[in-house]
Amino acid sequence: MKQQLEPSETFDPQLRWASVLESVPSLPGVYWFLDENAKVLYVGKAKDLHKRVYSYTRVGKHSLKTLNLVLEAVELKFQVLTSELEALLIEAELINAHQPHYNLLLKDDKSPLYVIVTDDEFPRVLTARKQKVFGRKGIKAVFGPFPSTGQVRYVLKLARTIFPWCNEKKKTGKACFYVHVQLCSGACAGLVTKEAYGLMIDHLCAFLRGKTIEVVQQMKVEMKIASETQQYEEAAMLRDQLQMIDEVTKQKRLMPLDMKLPQLLQQESDEMMLQLRRLVAKHLSIPKNYPLSRIEGYDISNTQGTEPSASMVVATQGRMTPSEYKMFNIRLGETPNDYGMLQEALTRRQKHPEWGMPDLLMIDGGKGQLRAALSVWEWSVPVCSLAKDPDRVFFYHPETKTYTMTLLKDGDPSSTLLRRIRDEAHRFAKKQHTRLRTKAVIK
Repeated sequence: MKQQLEPSETFDPQLRWASVLESVPSLPGVYWFLDENAKVLYVGKAKDLHKRVYSYTRVGKHSLKTLNLVLEAVELKFQVLTSELEALLIEAELINAHQPHYNLLLKDDKSPLYVIVTDDEFPRVLTARKQKVFGRKGIKAVFGPFPSTGQVRYVLKLARTIFPWCNEKKKTGKACFYVHVQLCSGACAGLVTKEAYGLMIDHLCAFLRGKTIEVVQQMKVEMKIASETQQYEEAAMLRDQLQMIDEVTKQKRLMPLDMKLPQLLQQESDEMMLQLRRLVAKHLSIPKNYPLSRIEGYDISNTQGTEPSASMVVATQGRMTPSEYKMFNIRLGETPNDYGMLQEALTRRQKHPEWGMPDLLMIDGGKGQLRAALSVWEWSVPVCSLAKDPDRVFFYHPETKTYTMTLLKDGDPSSTLLRRIRDEAHRFAKKQHTRLRTKAVIK
């Protein structure tokens, strides 16, 4: 929803905002102000949007900074959400994505507080100030900034009752205190597998991004599969988690099931695509205006060659598009051969032009994976690979038959997009591999 504010030389907020207030409901959600160049000035949340927006008309109650915000804003947008909790989570996501000027000015002197998920074998969930987050190694995901310590504690307290993570750095085989109060899944005592714990962390990350509906839909599918394959304990656990999600977000549903974050995030996606286009053009002989409308990412998951699977994930206009994802159950045979498995997946992909033609392929791996991919890839589409530790991207130059490599930079939009596609391809492939292993064990 949006309303255009009429400019006024003599500022009378109650007159200027009268038409805006009529359209803002008394429901929870997020709102944001934009200037005359459509740049985001400030993002806020409210359990009552109407009351919060109305408060901006009371000029005498505001500080000079808030008054400057009201004077500079020419447009207001808002999004109704299911609950105050979801509004808090999405507010943090939008602030992180757009770094609005007045969000930085109106906070207190403390550095912003973030929630981080580590990249350990059994990831931990921690809090940290900004200066200790960016540039730190071993981080799987970052959420925030959050405006106050109290709000972070509130979010984590609710989230841990649903997704009981383990924060013990060293797994000694002994149950920690939180196991006994049902706030730890027992990773410290070997009570949960790495795969099951990792899936729970994936659900937690989606939940912390405000994607409550997507999480619920995915967990319902997993519960059904667990029940059909007679994994009754897992099905019961998912059922209990779904009930807790419903409790902590208990509000009348106010939006359709396909509701996403506001389209405001498209600005971030456009910037990522622009920077990635420049990166690809720098290394390959393609025009600088080459389209990157569809980027496909590929990864392989197997255990010593058994139950192999390959994932194909898709980013459309810089945004992940789960409806376009594909999964290949590899037929090569149960021998460790990641290159051959990748080649099989890419060969089968090229038999389906009806899925749409990609503008760029990204393979999870180094020069070896890139070389294997190029040996079977016949379409005239650029291909690159992304290796870890440190993150770096490889390109192949057919004219000179040489490879070039570029290190990814933290905070760079093109690096962010490539990492996002790589991580999603890894997650999707691992998820299918885990399902195949589970079915094999049951058989």
